[in-house]
Amino acid sequence: MNLRPHASLGRVLDDLGGTLLDLVLGDGDRPGGIGGVAIHDPLDEPALPQHALVLGVGLAGPDEVVRQLRTLARHDAAGLVLRAPVAVTPAITAAVEETGVALLSLARGASWAQLAAMLRSLLAEGDVGDAQPETLAGLPSGDLFAVANAIAALIDAPVTIEDRRSRVLAFSGRQDEADASRVETILGRQVPERFARVLADRGVFRELYRTDQPVYADLRGEGLEGLKLVRVAVAVRAGDEILGSIWAAVREPLTADRTQALCDAARLVALHLLRVRAGADVERRLRADLLSTALEGGAAAREALSRLGLADQPVVVLALAVLGSGAADAELAADR
Repeated sequence: MNLRPHASLGRVLDDLGGTLLDLVLGDGDRPGGIGGVAIHDPLDEPALPQHALVLGVGLAGPDEVVRQLRTLARHDAAGLVLRAPVAVTPAITAAVEETGVALLSLARGASWAQLAAMLRSLLAEGDVGDAQPETLAGLPSGDLFAVANAIAALIDAPVTIEDRRSRVLAFSGRQDEADASRVETILGRQVPERFARVLADRGVFRELYRTDQPVYADLRGEGLEGLKLVRVAVAVRAGDEILGSIWAAVREPLTADRTQALCDAARLVALHLLRVRAGADVERRLRADLLSTALEGGAAAREALSRLGLADQPVVVLALAVLGSGAADAELAADR
């Protein structure tokens, strides 16, 4: 096992662009994977992972931005994200061209925490594993964003993949073709409570979870601000367990072929969700083993650090333990 290739800047823009992120200046097709996500700290010199994507929280002034771009170039960073709207000046344009650090903008209304979580979710797909990732139906195993884009292409409509609690796990491109309520859902990574409540009151969730066929929800007459398109959803199941659902924003009913494609997609999403669930446990155990090897030192420590993405980086080890007075507590502490 070794490191899988990390998601590139182009991949991040494909998955999150148009809804959360936009490329302002620079090369969106820059080769190489993003090594991690970092948050700008004005009081501390950054210790960045290789090819980092840096969240410029609080950065606004053109002079500040230019200085930060030049600092990030010394650390071989991939890009800098600022809050939209970004005021582009000739000095900023020149700094981007000089440094090669891409400049991106975060949509208004989206939180930095949301962006960091989604970026880390994308990048985590390549953290630890085989050199060639497994595939399901030709798509990288567990890559729900790629699955969402494939479904959107099949049914010609923007889609989200959600869990049982209506939290957004992934979304396709083309969300600009949907309505304001869909954008709100993606920015919040959760179906807003007012929509979820109406869906529950109308029995949409109940119908959705008791059939394997798509269910239409036309809430346009409910007075919900920002909702202009009908939704069609299908449950994602593993046997009789409900794993989540797929939701599409449509302007007209799906054709018979697209209806069947959506039903088939639900089975594919189930496989990916199960792979994510299984992989999370395996990856946690693998990380624990690698960390133990790194801490023990010896010939294998260097390789373990590389597979953890920590080679040639400063690290801090923090150990915590709860100690009691009894022998059982002492034995437990020793095991930990």
